[in-house]
Amino acid sequence: MTVTVTFGVEEEFLLVDARSRRTVGRADAVLKRVGSGVLPDGATLHRELLSSQVEFASGVCASMGELRAQLAAGRRVLCEAACGEGLGLVSAGTAVLADPDVPVAEGERFDRISAVYAQVFRDYQVSGCHVHIGIPDRDTAVAVINHMSVWLPVLLALSANSPFDRGRDTGYASWRMVQQSRLPGSGLTPWFGSAAEYDQMVARLVDCGVLIDETMSFWLARPSPRYSTVEVRVADAVATVDEAALQAALTVSLARYALTELAAGREAQPIDGQLAAAAIWSAARYGLDGPGIDLRCGRSVATRRLLTELVDLADDSAIDDLVRKVTKRGTGAQRQRRTGEPVAVVDELVALTAMEEK
Repeated sequence: MTVTVTFGVEEEFLLVDARSRRTVGRADAVLKRVGSGVLPDGATLHRELLSSQVEFASGVCASMGELRAQLAAGRRVLCEAACGEGLGLVSAGTAVLADPDVPVAEGERFDRISAVYAQVFRDYQVSGCHVHIGIPDRDTAVAVINHMSVWLPVLLALSANSPFDRGRDTGYASWRMVQQSRLPGSGLTPWFGSAAEYDQMVARLVDCGVLIDETMSFWLARPSPRYSTVEVRVADAVATVDEAALQAALTVSLARYALTELAAGREAQPIDGQLAAAAIWSAARYGLDGPGIDLRCGRSVATRRLLTELVDLADDSAIDDLVRKVTKRGTGAQRQRRTGEPVAVVDELVALTAMEEK
């Protein structure tokens, strides 16, 4: 029996100058250009910490067709607004070419974040693709995260789209994840037995001064403090609508699998913290091209083999087709490296971000 869940996606984008191809702090101007009534039902636009970034959040969706349409519409609206300002919209995990002096967006909370995390966040021009899944209650949400964690490094490897940073090839498939690892409490979410245990740990980190407040944590999956949802934010911002839809579809499949396991009384086992960190590092370093770590047994295996197992677990022909399409043309990191020269990479990313796939 298929478990029914609702879902949505947040996509973070970078703004680049059309001539220099460097990031530029013009988010407010771009957002002001978006007229009322042009977004899909329930969708919203947001500023991010740095003024070179904007975010599109879809409404709550019940089908992948609905989500794909919303993602395409959100990109279209933002691309048109960016073009009106002489800018390009880029969906990538890091800034291929960057203005080093992009200011922090205005706002009291942004000021607090910048003050606490200092240089780690002042040049934190990284973007992700976040998937939200509707879950019956917060205790179940925590139990679902426990089950999903073993597969999150595979989602990262598949999404890897940030080999370049500030004009250089970093040697990593996802430099964004390396950047994120500098923040306190990053990586896979520790195993928790309940929402109360999760909340207690977040509160302790706030008391210790490493988190701004209870709404902030840096784990790659978390239950919402306000809603009965799980937010999975392991993926780099991916270049195409196809890749964003694939991240959503695989994440939804993992949530359904977890709910089925929990209904049968099967709780997930805790993951060793060092192995968890190693699996995320390996996925960030190699993407789909190298070894990964099977967190079910703690052994090195080919990441492509893990991806095959994840697709088999999803048991969805539409996911099969998307994975074949994405892997045939290459992940974002593979495509960027084939293009090679940073200016050409930015131009390609601008084109792919605007492309409305069928």
